[in-house]
Amino acid sequence: MDALTNRLWPITIAFCVAPLLWLLLDIGLNRLGSNPIQAMHIYLGDWSLRFLCITLAITPLQTMTQWRGMTDYRQLFGLTAFFYATLHLLGYLSADHAWVWPIIGLDLWQSSYLWFGLLAYLILLLLAVTSPKAAKKQLGKTWKKLHRYIYLAAAAAILHYFWQLKGNLAEPLFYLLVLGMLLGFRGLVWLKNRRFGLTAPSKPHAADPDRAD
Repeated sequence: MDALTNRLWPITIAFCVAPLLWLLLDIGLNRLGSNPIQAMHIYLGDWSLRFLCITLAITPLQTMTQWRGMTDYRQLFGLTAFFYATLHLLGYLSADHAWVWPIIGLDLWQSSYLWFGLLAYLILLLLAVTSPKAAKKQLGKTWKKLHRYIYLAAAAAILHYFWQLKGNLAEPLFYLLVLGMLLGFRGLVWLKNRRFGLTAPSKPHAADPDRAD
């Protein structure tokens, strides 16, 4: 971790925690409206998706700024996205359905959008479990390939969001646009590397798992 990254680390931590603290303040001041459970549920899901998009944006920003220290934030933002997704899921299981599994199963059967949310969460769970350095070393090159599934998680999360809305679709369409731009950036980088013969480095140290998304 370089000096600038180290100085900005406390601010980054505060940024990751701020949405949760704001939600707790809203709960304490009774500012969640007539349906606080639904408002809390949507809020947590929104922030999970936002942090997921921030995580995906790290590599393009690092490429454009040439600031390698930005890589250190990627894991933090990814785990933060998983954290808010977990709270979102727990809210669904406990507050919405009181852990009554037959009702939860029926809801899964009847609501297609839930399957996209479940897929996104399972991918994030897998990526969170394999995020420690020990897992990177053990998995080797497989780790990098595995963590590219974060794009599938983001797409599934956006579809989960998009499918359940009946009104304003502006926000999920915005997330879809962001994801498309990020995928487009990766495609351009891949084409550039392929053109200059950089897609298959021969030296073992060139395969740095920390550079995977």
